[in-house]
Amino acid sequence: MPEIEDSGKTLGAERLGAPVLDRYDVAILQALQADGRLSNTELAQRIGLSAAPTWRRVRRLEELGVITGYRAEIDRRRLGLGVLAFVRVDAERDNAPAMQALEAALHGMPEVLSCHYISGAGTFELQVLATDLDAYSRWVRDVLFRLPNIKDVHTSFSLGEVKAGGPLPLRHLLP
Repeated sequence: MPEIEDSGKTLGAERLGAPVLDRYDVAILQALQADGRLSNTELAQRIGLSAAPTWRRVRRLEELGVITGYRAEIDRRRLGLGVLAFVRVDAERDNAPAMQALEAALHGMPEVLSCHYISGAGTFELQVLATDLDAYSRWVRDVLFRLPNIKDVHTSFSLGEVKAGGPLPLRHLLP
């Protein structure tokens, strides 16, 4: 993976296989996190490069998998998704085929916003959306408990959102 240089200095030395990024790459990431709808011309103006090198840098960041996509931020409550549940799922860890089937099933569920392996008690931590408590209860009974390898489920409900969907911190990439 080639390093990008900025005045002879590279930023964010390879960390755990991460590509080396220079200040322009970091500026692109910051600008696109703030407004993913920027045109290439607007982006170039914000970071202080001309349009062609800016476009090449964005394409490179996409090819490297640093930029993984673009999407609109949507207010779930305005669409009737009033319940956000944090669900700890306990599963048998010593049954590899059942774990793979469980992972595949969870991955394909639109109600599951995120799924993480966790340390400590439990196997997975899910973020799940539902229209209301009754819909969540039906989903647990009719969908989650029917998945392979589920031992137990523990749910906590969000009582209010303090911060969500914020941009990634990038200061560690700067000198």
